Amino acid sequence: MSAPTVNARSAYPISVEELMPQARELAGRLGQTPSRNRLMSEFRIGARKATTVRAQLDSESETAGSAGADQSVQQPVQPEPGESAPGVDIDETDSDSLPSEEPLTHETETTEDAEADPDSSPSETSEEAEEAASASEQDTPVANPEPGERSAPASTARVPAAWPVLLLALPAFVAIWSGWVGLGSLTGFGVVHPLPGIWDSLRINTAITLPIGVETYAAYALRVWLSGRVPAQARRFAKWSALGSLALGGAGQVAYHLMTAAGMTHAPWPITTAVSCLPVAVLGMGAALTHLLHSSPEREREAH
Repeated sequence: MSAPTVNARSAYPISVEELMPQARELAGRLGQTPSRNRLMSEFRIGARKATTVRAQLDSESETAGSAGADQSVQQPVQPEPGESAPGVDIDETDSDSLPSEEPLTHETETTEDAEADPDSSPSETSEEAEEAASASEQDTPVANPEPGERSAPASTARVPAAWPVLLLALPAFVAIWSGWVGLGSLTGFGVVHPLPGIWDSLRINTAITLPIGVETYAAYALRVWLSGRVPAQARRFAKWSALGSLALGGAGQVAYHLMTAAGMTHAPWPITTAVSCLPVAVLGMGAALTHLLHSSPEREREAH
């Protein structure tokens, strides 16, 4: 016979009033008041709640028994034809024959539990105790995690070392840096004086802005995409912008090496136009991604 599913891992424990109809059904099937351990195992509740439910079942059974006894006293038995009426006066009935109402105590409840389950073995008792402990833990409400938060893992896995990645990234950094700087020199990027009249000796080669902007944004957007801790809209934007930046960086490296192998000293105007727009595009994507990371659906709904 399968037990009713009452309290299966809910953040809000079931009340005693909701348990009583099913407890009455269980008592009707057993033909007696179920023990506290039986209630704990059947409904997966704690010891305190099982004691309360059992006390109410006992109270209801005693009330029903008292009502039946009073009704039998008030209605005398009619004698059969030819038989004489019993000589026992109804008012003189021994009061000891009526069921007595005694307060429930812990000792009597423990004795009744033992009498209700005479066939239970020590192993079943230990299993019921474990189920009661787990049920009491389930009665405690569990706080819902905030959106964006992740629960701590049960076991901490060892993270692989990161130094091989740094070793692989060093030669790639040199090749990418030289390729972007060379492409910048072919497309009009060069040495400028950013602070004329303020710092005349300061000179910067603007070709270095290409590898810093494009590759740095690609790495950052890739990190945001794979982290899984950001809003869905920001994660989607980071995914496509990271893939686009990596593809654009690869196309720039190809263009530079093809033009260098061909002995070209100036890039064609379409390539110059595309390369000159890269700093502006990187700035726009970085600002958009930052805005999406710090926005939330609630703020967007309030704004509209």
